[in-house]
Amino acid sequence: MGTEPSIYITRIDADRIDALLEKTPDSALVGKEQLHNELQRATIVEPADIPANVVTMNSTVRFQIESTTREFTLKLVYPRDVDGSADKVSILAPIGSAILGLREGQSIVWPLPGGNTARVKVIKVVDQPERRGDYAS
Repeated sequence: MGTEPSIYITRIDADRIDALLEKTPDSALVGKEQLHNELQRATIVEPADIPANVVTMNSTVRFQIESTTREFTLKLVYPRDVDGSADKVSILAPIGSAILGLREGQSIVWPLPGGNTARVKVIKVVDQPERRGDYAS
């Protein structure tokens, strides 16, 4: 996929996502291996030490699919918190997996269903739980 940007993930998010991946059958998740690899290469930090401009779980993020120049603002959530609203994306969705751990201004090429890829760029971390002192989200 090219040169991946450095990423930061909180210890709590890494532990929860690891547990989620263990329970998720390979056939149920396109990109499971890529998400696992992202966790392996990430710099894991305590929630209080995560930079304020990094996408963490339950962050609201403005990002762009660079090939379309369309911008989206979505909250990155665990599958249990996906409620059908248009303003949330699951960590198990390709775009959700792609943005986790990125800082504002960073982009990554990420696989999509069907064998295609997309370059996803984080424009702004609109809201981050850790920035508000919420370390348990």
